[in-house]
Amino acid sequence: MSGLKQKLTLLVENDLQDIEAALNQNLNPHVEMVRETAGHLIFSGGKRIRPLLNMLSARLCGYTDEFIKKFSTIIEFLHTATLLHDDVVDNASIRRGKPVAHSIWGAPVTVLVGDFLLARALHIAAETENPKIIKVIAEITESMCQGEIMQLIKKGDIRLTEKEYMDVIQRKTGYLIQGACQTGAILAGAPIEVENKLSEYGYHIGIVFQIADDLLDYTSNTKVLGKAIGADLKEGKLTLPVIYTLEHANAEDRAWMEKVITDKNFTETEFEKLIQLMHDTGGIRYCRKVAENHIRQAKIIIQTFPSSKTTETLMMIADYTLNRNA
Repeated sequence: MSGLKQKLTLLVENDLQDIEAALNQNLNPHVEMVRETAGHLIFSGGKRIRPLLNMLSARLCGYTDEFIKKFSTIIEFLHTATLLHDDVVDNASIRRGKPVAHSIWGAPVTVLVGDFLLARALHIAAETENPKIIKVIAEITESMCQGEIMQLIKKGDIRLTEKEYMDVIQRKTGYLIQGACQTGAILAGAPIEVENKLSEYGYHIGIVFQIADDLLDYTSNTKVLGKAIGADLKEGKLTLPVIYTLEHANAEDRAWMEKVITDKNFTETEFEKLIQLMHDTGGIRYCRKVAENHIRQAKIIIQTFPSSKTTETLMMIADYTLNRNA
């Protein structure tokens, strides 16, 4: 365990235990298969960054009610629903080092369990009787669905631009993390300026989180990452490392890359050559630079709050989001 991860884990250990217990208590289906299917993914070792950010944002705004534990599950249920649906759409085989849900229970059950989790999240949001919270959660759900559809439309498109990529990841990943921070502030009754600050912090963290995920597909290994390396490319997903490298490679290398990307049945040797090209063109370095810029902006926002254990934790999460191995 890295020093940063170890220090962060110690800071949030109790919160993570509370989140885990709340997820178990609030899944609450009437059909046992729903619990089995959802639990297969929910309790398979997720990082819980999203519900943790929700909890920390509320705490930063002075919220102390125990309801935050239940409220934070909204974010993880939404996240899990999208993963269940994504794995079916992508025909994935491994998630968090385990066989995907649809390979065990089938696609119809998996999709319906994802739908159940979306409904469960909205049900808990409705318990707040706060129209603004319900609206934000509904908007997050809409955005994630549209982000997935946009990604499907752009599947295998070698003309995908960085701007289009950023639009997709903001909808697919960014809005949920942004919303986790924003709804924490809303629940606490924070002034609009504070709500906007935390929403912006979440925006930056969301971008970093997805860029880091995209980098890991080219810098990690299957055992550590918990999914097949090169899966993004095989699924036709052109992420920032690929987009940048395509744009900056010479004509010969670009033609070779286009062939590999459109073929999808690339060999391990070809994949290794692709990674080397990413290093040679500065693609990996560029992605880290973009992410580091968002980290700086996230930290600047947190520095406007009075110093506390909570601000220290939020600053540390900003660093951890990029510097993780899975």
